[in-house]
Amino acid sequence: MCTVKTEIKKGDLVRVMCGKNEGKQGKVLVVNRAKCKLIVEGVNLVKKHQKPNQKVQKGGIIEREGFIYATKVMLVCPKCSKTTRIAHFVSGEGKNSKKVRSCKKCSEMIDQI
Repeated sequence: MCTVKTEIKKGDLVRVMCGKNEGKQGKVLVVNRAKCKLIVEGVNLVKKHQKPNQKVQKGGIIEREGFIYATKVMLVCPKCSKTTRIAHFVSGEGKNSKKVRSCKKCSEMIDQI
């Protein structure tokens, strides 16, 4: 069970901060909140031995992305292109209010939750 609150969502641009893939950047493809893990495009490539079947006509060794812990990555701000933590604030008033994620460094709105 994950004790860290994952604020990263599918489609976010993230940068790996530690490990063998340190410095690599990619888009989040899958988020597993229960285990606190992500699949990031082009990061943590693992090799899988695949038998031929109807989906994969040709068998062999296939390279694909593996899971990486969410604590090893940081969100990249779309405006300032720097790694940042996420701040939350409420935009609007009354029934029109929405909780919004924003960059801690430039205070730019990332998207709505």
